[in-house]
Amino acid sequence: MQTTFSRLKIMSAAALLLAANAAQADITVFTSQSAYLAAVGNTGVDTFDDLPIDALDGPLSRSAGSYAYTVSSVGTSPILYGAGTGSDHWLSTNDRNDSVLFSNFSSAVRGVGGYFFGSNFSGEYAAGQNITLTARNALGELLSYELALPTQASFIGFVSSGAFSDLAVSTAGQIGIWPTINNLTVSAVPEPATYGMLLGGLGLLGFMARRRRASQQ
Repeated sequence: MQTTFSRLKIMSAAALLLAANAAQADITVFTSQSAYLAAVGNTGVDTFDDLPIDALDGPLSRSAGSYAYTVSSVGTSPILYGAGTGSDHWLSTNDRNDSVLFSNFSSAVRGVGGYFFGSNFSGEYAAGQNITLTARNALGELLSYELALPTQASFIGFVSSGAFSDLAVSTAGQIGIWPTINNLTVSAVPEPATYGMLLGGLGLLGFMARRRRASQQ
């Protein structure tokens, strides 16, 4: 009987510890698209292919799969710019000193990623020194990441253990380089099954303890 109660105490303590850790939301950065997708659940992608290669009055209300969000230009101009070549269109700012801000995500969103690079005055790909990405969750926690020498294949993803608030993309005013995004990826994160397993174990041990007491009586 003592052994059973000891196990109950240990599992209860473990459940409380996990719950406490879950309450402390944090943000993780992924530099691999496959690793990001493995860490998240249902995912939607906004390709921006429906945007014209032209100036766009911001902010824009957009969706990635079943998830809604808002994108705006932050800085001197509210105007965004549809960039890209051929049928593959991207999203950028009208002023290279401004940042692209993704915000107002659906409540289930915990992960945001995409391809981040630079474009030139004409909206075509241009090699730049770096892209600055700053992710923030609902608790106000920030994670900034410097993407060095980005290309059109540079994927970065952020996953928060709490609600995702916003993601800012900037080139920090590099001469001739505008911040540019392609295929914004927005995701939910599966609820961990750990709590359910622990609660099931606690219930099973409690049932066993009751059976032992009944048999001894």
